Amino acid sequence: MLKLRVSAIRYEAQGIYAFDLVDPGGAPLPAFEAGAHLDIRTPGGVNRRYSLCNVPGSTDRYCIAVLRVPDSRGGSRAMHEQVRPGDLLEVAGVHNYFPLREDAGHSLLLAGGIGITPLLAMAERLHALGRPYTLHYCTQSPERTAFASYLAGDKWRGRVFLHHDGGNPANGLDLGQLLAQRAEDGQLYFCGPPGFMRAVQAACAHWPEQAVHSEHFGADLAPAPPPAADSEPASLTLRRSDRSVPVAPGQTILQALRGAGVACNSSCEAGLCGECRLHYLSGLIEHNDYLLSDQERADSVLICCARVREGAVVLDI
Repeated sequence: MLKLRVSAIRYEAQGIYAFDLVDPGGAPLPAFEAGAHLDIRTPGGVNRRYSLCNVPGSTDRYCIAVLRVPDSRGGSRAMHEQVRPGDLLEVAGVHNYFPLREDAGHSLLLAGGIGITPLLAMAERLHALGRPYTLHYCTQSPERTAFASYLAGDKWRGRVFLHHDGGNPANGLDLGQLLAQRAEDGQLYFCGPPGFMRAVQAACAHWPEQAVHSEHFGADLAPAPPPAADSEPASLTLRRSDRSVPVAPGQTILQALRGAGVACNSSCEAGLCGECRLHYLSGLIEHNDYLLSDQERADSVLICCARVREGAVVLDI
């Protein structure tokens, strides 16, 4: 666990603040690679993942950008309202689940909204290496575009393109046309809100799986449907400890276990890292992660974002 001092806070765009974090004693920070993020314990008492967006390899500071989410459960709201320069934040190290392949024939970077953060770091790295790349950055308006003045610099001319749709994606970047053909050894990287991610995934469905890389903000949990009148109440059976845990409508498996006092490993709590993976023996599960394959989901579950569809799910714990 690191403790980092907030050395500066900057207004980057409507609803977006950038935070510079440094070692309190002035020591060099661990170097990071493009695509990396910090796990930060926010003043709201929750852990949140924020991508590093400054030049990869930097050891003098880490830079993150935080969008204030209207329905924030304590993460982004606390970062905006409670954090001030000079404050100390707990950081559970640097992690990277979204690595960049630096030797690709061409790297196509697609950012939606605050999803620019890991892709800006990738653009910085590819530019430094002299590798071919293009960055398309999609936002609602110039006022909502973080790092707009920086990206307008000569350094990015011909490589970085901004697209504003005014709130209607149909007026923005034509993803179908952009992704219709793949450059030789082309690699695609994209990050953004759920609607943007679904649109890119649909447009690149014909690309080879190994050429497509993405980072989600977290599991896109739809509202839980009301249980059918004839369905069995949702519950968890803990095989090894011979316990039964009820699951309330809409609860994730992790939430139900925590509510029952069962200790569970977890980290990102977004269905991305695999820290909360458990083996299950039977039952109907709603999987909402971005990590497990269909084959793995036959007997494994990321409990941070999975829910019980109905009846009992038997966990091997």
